[in-house]
Parts: sequence; structure tokens; C-alpha cells
Amino acid sequence: MDAFFASVEQASKPSLRGKAVVVGGLGPRGVVATASYEARVFGVHSAMPMAQARRRAPNAAYLVPRFALYRSISEQVMGLLRALSPLVEPLSLDEAFVDLEAGGTAWDERSARLAGAKLRADIRAVTGLTGSVGLAASKMLAKIASERAKPDGLVLIEPGTERALLGPLPVRTLPGVGPATGDHLRRAGIHTVDELAEAGEDELVRLLGKAHGHALFAMALARDERPVVAERETKSVSVEDTYDVDIHDRVRVGTEVRRLADRCVRRLREAGLSGRTIVLKVRRYDFSTLTRSETLRGPTDDPAVVREAAARLLDSVDTTGGVRLLGVGVSGLADYTQEDLFAQAAGVPADDFPHEEAEAAPAPEPETPAERRWPAGHDVRHAVYGHGWVQGSGLGRVTARFETPDSEPGRVKTFRVDDPALQPAQPLPLVSRRPGEDEGARAGGGMRTESR
Repeated sequence: MDAFFASVEQASKPSLRGKAVVVGGLGPRGVVATASYEARVFGVHSAMPMAQARRRAPNAAYLVPRFALYRSISEQVMGLLRALSPLVEPLSLDEAFVDLEAGGTAWDERSARLAGAKLRADIRAVTGLTGSVGLAASKMLAKIASERAKPDGLVLIEPGTERALLGPLPVRTLPGVGPATGDHLRRAGIHTVDELAEAGEDELVRLLGKAHGHALFAMALARDERPVVAERETKSVSVEDTYDVDIHDRVRVGTEVRRLADRCVRRLREAGLSGRTIVLKVRRYDFSTLTRSETLRGPTDDPAVVREAAARLLDSVDTTGGVRLLGVGVSGLADYTQEDLFAQAAGVPADDFPHEEAEAAPAPEPETPAERRWPAGHDVRHAVYGHGWVQGSGLGRVTARFETPDSEPGRVKTFRVDDPALQPAQPLPLVSRRPGEDEGARAGGGMRTESR
């Protein structure tokens, strides 16, 4: 799914189609999640600090992600993939592998091309977005093919051509070769996949270690036997926050860690899981990152136990100078708890943090209009002007553009933040198609799916 978040925003906002769109955190320390192809022309890319993106593309539209909408569209696409095969391996909201042979969908090059073409057409019909498909005999090669296909294309790597295709490519093309490994290989004079193969397995094992060296040598020879795995076991549950301003107050650091522990336990319980290893992550003012962990006697989903363990871990970390990120995680997961662990939370009842369905406390009072936040790009509805989205807010004002996915670019109006006629709203469906409509013109980006 090429530029997925940005393409969804362009498809839902007529005034942004064909324009530079950047989606991500808009705070002082925010980073780019996705940039549209129009923004990439200016050198904006994912994981770039948002401040740097603004310098490179000052006239782009900068929006806060709408993850609920992205998930719903991702689920539609994953449903199409599962109709092709029982073996679908989602890697994220915007990427998946599919074993076409397992589904009886493809058995040769011709049937694979037909399946890929139909998938792209189905993605367009269901979501209004375009998709790019890579077809090959292995996961590694399918991913490379999909990168070559985007945006809005299909590439099949024919059997027997794999080595010739891989040879001149940079080593970073291969799975498992990140910046650190790439730099290590470069210092050894290895820049391309051909040079990786020529170095030999023994040399790669010497440079990178046994497991990594063996794996990379095999991939350099176009050998990738990894199967498509339909279900991935959850290994950990974690939450983290990055702070716009470094936290220097040790008391507040402790408060944030307790809050993160509670959020982490909520996620554990929502997934019906518990865990026995508590992990604390601290990124300090100088970008150094520390992790500390403690393994309990057995699995727990008790918030008091997790809070106390996280607090003990924090005691071993020097936060002098300030903290810019904190995270709490639980690993060693299981689908049961060990009740005697409640004793670790001395004097704290086990129902201190009840399950959602057992919550007896009254519901919080609804926020007043003056307390509302108006994230850029999020949906609103006005009593007179109808559906729209937030272009920006500040100094007690909020500016909205009123348009829908099916309308022409809409008008812009500014209101007081406490105007009762303006309310937050849910996203509208991307498209409400009419017979014969040119859906391709509606798409603002591509979707990459990868098939085996």
C-alpha cells in the first residue's frame, strides 16, 4: 500500500488530491508516518523528523493520522487477500504476503498474473485506492517485485531470472540488512548482492555471525525458503510516549511510568493475555536508549503488579538531564494468570484496575466544547455547512474545510473552538461510487500487497 495513510487522506479530501500531503505527529518531536508522492519530490520520507519535513515542503498539508479509518480500509484489503488463499501473512496495516499456490489460485506464470490483475481491480473497486502487486517464487523476491511495481503496477519475476535481477542491487535490498549491517558490509568492500555472493559463506559468517551470515548468503543466491505464516504469535504488548519537552522532574517520570503501565495492562486484557516479564524503556535527553526488565514468578495481568515492577526498574535508571521517551511492555505472554502474584502488590486489592466490563465507576462527564481538541485532518460536522475536516486550530479558533470524498473541493470557514454548531465527527466512507465512474481518478496513492 504505497503512501497508504497519505493516499487515504487524498482520497477522502478532494482539495488535497494531487497535492503534497504529510501524515504524522505534528508536535515539536513528531515524525513523518507517510508522505504522498507529491511530498516525496521535496525529499520528505517516512521516519523523518516533522520539523525537517516542514522545512523541505513548507506548503504541504500536514495531518494527524486517523488510524481507525486506516484499519478499516486495511481490513477490507486483507479480506480480499484471504479470498485468494488461506495463507495470508499481514506484516502491518499496509503490507502482506499471500501464498497463491496454497489457495489453488495460481500454479504458473499466467495464472499468477491473472490473480494479481484481478486483485488490483478488486482493491480499486472496494477501496477506491490503487494497489501494486509483486509476484515471485519467494517472499524476498515478491517484496522486491512489489517495490518495483509501485505505484499502481504489477511485476512478476520469472523463474530463472532471479540471480540476474538481484546481482546489481545494493545489499540493503535484502531482508535483514539494515543501516548497521549495511555499513559493516560496506567497510568490508561489499556493496552489491553480487559482491555479497562472491564473498562466500565463510566470509559472511566471519563478518556477521553464523545465523546472519548463512541467511544472507542464501538470499544472495536467491534462496528464500521462508513460508507464508497465516497467524503470527504475539510476543509482547507494549506502549510508549514521546514528550514534546524533556521531563526533568523525577516525580513526574514516575507518574508517567505508572500511567503507561496501566495502559499496557489494558491492552493485555483486551487481548486476553498475561505476561511474566516487565520491560521498561527510557530514551534520555541525549537520545541514548536504556531498557530494563524483570521476570516475575508467573504471568500476570494485575496493574498493581506491573506498576510496581516498572517502578522498581525505573529506580535503576539515571534520568538526570531529562527524559524524552518512556515505554512499558510485557512479554513472556500466556493466556492465563497466576493469582498468587497479587501478593506482590502489598496492600493493593486485585480489583484496583477492574476489567472494562466490570467497571462500576460512573462514566466521566463529557468534555465541554472549550476542552475539545481539533487535530489537523480529523473530521468535523457543522450544523449548517455539513461534513468537513480540520485544516488547523489555535488562538481559540478552528478552521475547517467542508467537503466529502464525493464532492468538489469545499469552502473554508473559521469558528471559535467552543462554537456549539461545530462537532467532531466520524470519517465518511472513501467512495460512494456510481456506475461507470472512473475510480482510478479518485485514488491518491498506491497500495502494495505482496504475493507468493
